[in-house]
Amino acid sequence: MSVTVPASRNPFFFFFFFSLVSESISLFVLTAKCCENLFSSTMSNSHDQQPQRSKPFRPTKPLEIDNSSGLTLVPRVKLTLTIFPLAATVTSVDEWKMKRALIDYLHSTHSLTIPEDDLDVKRVRDLKKRKREEPVASGTLRIWDLGFIDREDEEEEGVVEKRVWEWRKSLVEKMNGIELNLEGVKFKLDVAVPVSDDFEGIKKDWEEFFAFDARGYYRGKREPDTIILRGVPSRWFAEPRVSSKPSMLVTHTIFSTFGKIRNLNVAEDDDPGKDANEESGDLVSGLYCKIVVQFEKYRDFHDALRVLCGRSLQKQGSRLKADYEVSWDRDGFFRNTRNQTQEKTNRVSTPAADHYKSEAPRRHAPYARHSPENVRPRRFRE
Repeated sequence: MSVTVPASRNPFFFFFFFSLVSESISLFVLTAKCCENLFSSTMSNSHDQQPQRSKPFRPTKPLEIDNSSGLTLVPRVKLTLTIFPLAATVTSVDEWKMKRALIDYLHSTHSLTIPEDDLDVKRVRDLKKRKREEPVASGTLRIWDLGFIDREDEEEEGVVEKRVWEWRKSLVEKMNGIELNLEGVKFKLDVAVPVSDDFEGIKKDWEEFFAFDARGYYRGKREPDTIILRGVPSRWFAEPRVSSKPSMLVTHTIFSTFGKIRNLNVAEDDDPGKDANEESGDLVSGLYCKIVVQFEKYRDFHDALRVLCGRSLQKQGSRLKADYEVSWDRDGFFRNTRNQTQEKTNRVSTPAADHYKSEAPRRHAPYARHSPENVRPRRFRE
């Protein structure tokens, strides 16, 4: 007589059931760990793809923008010089003597040792055609060594930056209006800070621009987001061993260190700019480029413009220090570019539409001529 044991009381059934449950739990734990690792790697990759924030900088120390590009922002104080004669007539101006007089004055009065290469003085090309109120010469002074302003015990960059601005302002006030005597001929010196080097002035400009419109009405809170950079060497933003023209990819990589970019435009800049000497004739087409960068956040725009003001650009392995012009976009560059593109599209589509409109009546004209509506009614005699 055989006795059937229920499956629920069979020991082999319990062993098989518990084995299956334990394997399911192990598989679930393994799957959860894999998902966790995959999520962690995804988050780390997305974090790596985010633009790097601009590094903390000291106004008296060089700042490396990007490791791969080899570009460095070198701090300096730049002043523009304008020389006017105090005599009624001036027949000649000796550039070398003028330069030596300025260097001696800076050394004796302000304890500044300026190499001759850091001071440029160029006289007017034709003194006879000059008007009486116009200058006879102009120049540029660059001071690279700012270590005497910095103090090692100060960690806050804002304190050092403010001290640099105050020292520059004091130097301008002391130099502006001085008289230079060159062999009995007296000249007056006017000194100013370039507009693109004055960050406080640029910030005040855009705050006033966005605060009120042309009629004086309050516009509401609006903030700029676009930087315009002119006069930078094109080859420094080009792909190495590929082309000498500036590359969008290389430029985007460089400026992404300041923040996330919304729009970017790079083009050749053949405009010599305000500080260039148009009479020199040494401007080569395509040598410099113009870069327009629109950031997604105002803070990134603000910090990038603050870093770019008062500095020159230098490439690793090159002795050249490029002076550029930096400003903010008040004209809506990318908005106007989109409008121009739309106008071109409309200009192309309008002639095509007019062509079809002019062809339609021509095709239907023969049928319209014999339609009953256009048939001339016959006249009958009564």
